Amino acid sequence: MALQRILHCADLHLDSPLRGLEADPDAPAGRIRGATRDALANLVELAIAESVAVVLVAGDLYDGDWMDWRTGQFLQEQLGHLTRRGIKVVAISGNHDAESVITRRLRWPDGARMLSADRPETASFPELALSVHGQSFRARDVLDNLVPGYPPPVPGHLNVGLLHTALTGRAGHAAYAPCTVEQLAAHGYDYWALGHVHERCEVSRDPWIVFPGNTQGRHSREPGAKGATLITVRDGRIAAVEHRALDVVRWARITADLTGAADEDVAMARVRGALAAALEAADGRLLAVRLTLEGACPAHAALARDLGAVREMARGEALACGGAEAIWLEKVILATRPALDLAALRSRDGAVGLLVREIESAAVSGPAEQLRAYCAGLLERAGGLRAALGDDHPAVLAAAGTVPPDLLERARSLLLARLAAD
Repeated sequence: MALQRILHCADLHLDSPLRGLEADPDAPAGRIRGATRDALANLVELAIAESVAVVLVAGDLYDGDWMDWRTGQFLQEQLGHLTRRGIKVVAISGNHDAESVITRRLRWPDGARMLSADRPETASFPELALSVHGQSFRARDVLDNLVPGYPPPVPGHLNVGLLHTALTGRAGHAAYAPCTVEQLAAHGYDYWALGHVHERCEVSRDPWIVFPGNTQGRHSREPGAKGATLITVRDGRIAAVEHRALDVVRWARITADLTGAADEDVAMARVRGALAAALEAADGRLLAVRLTLEGACPAHAALARDLGAVREMARGEALACGGAEAIWLEKVILATRPALDLAALRSRDGAVGLLVREIESAAVSGPAEQLRAYCAGLLERAGGLRAALGDDHPAVLAAAGTVPPDLLERARSLLLARLAAD
């Protein structure tokens, strides 16, 4: 029984210029910045271990134009590990690496091929009864449907289409090379190896249409296992399609439910439990966590008094779980609320009932001028603070004239908790 394996990956984003890590002196910046390279090295190891015949790369090998010779040299080195073992590589460029300097200036090893940006072309491997069809992006913004120009399937071969696309649209991804699932299915290929969308998705199984996701998550908006798709072919037909994790840093969004927590000690015990479970699931990888604390609890008032202390306590729990080499808290979000009988407070006579009703109905379209001026002045005096905080920080938003809804909700909750305590 003839058997062969193909490895489909996309969106390597080698040397992605991650920003903002320096704002946290505890951030493992070196490990995170090197993670895209480590993931590629893992991909090469996987391809060799699984005796893969061909590696397919569906675009975005680099994150933007070339900034460093070493980025291209590292890619050359890794591709060389494959081709020297007889493993073929077929790739296309996507929106991030469209006609990049690396592509133009550095020669790939024999056995590795970047398909043309002028028109769709075919890399045919008669000894494998395999034909790979694809077209690179010439420019970043490819807004035309490329599928009609792809060649017809080669008779007697397993036909694979390489395409960098968002299909009919995906949240968070520009609508490059738009096309429909029906158009892909009608083209007659056995497998469409897609790229551009960073979350793994098996769009169709007849024929196979797959986004493998990126090989390494780069920030908290790319959580979960990242890697490549291993395709097993038996007697010219696809027999199995499997995800294989390659990431070395696992990003996670974790929620700790503090409902009913009586005090800070109980709250932090629950935080430790949530972090420990996520750390175990990361299977030895560095875990980068955005932690949200939520739920109605008596501990809310104490937590809401000092958000800085909450962050430090949560970081202490993270260190107790696995240490700085195992887990890093990228951000801690306090979304708890007081455990209150609001109906009883609301119905009270006098100033307390009136104030509760006013707090609940408060709607702020913009911060008071004093708040806006204070935040703007603070950011101006503290050079670099704006960049360190980020555009979504409440102080930055307030300086621009906006009160974030979550900040308003936290203020409401804190005031109500204080009223209830009094």
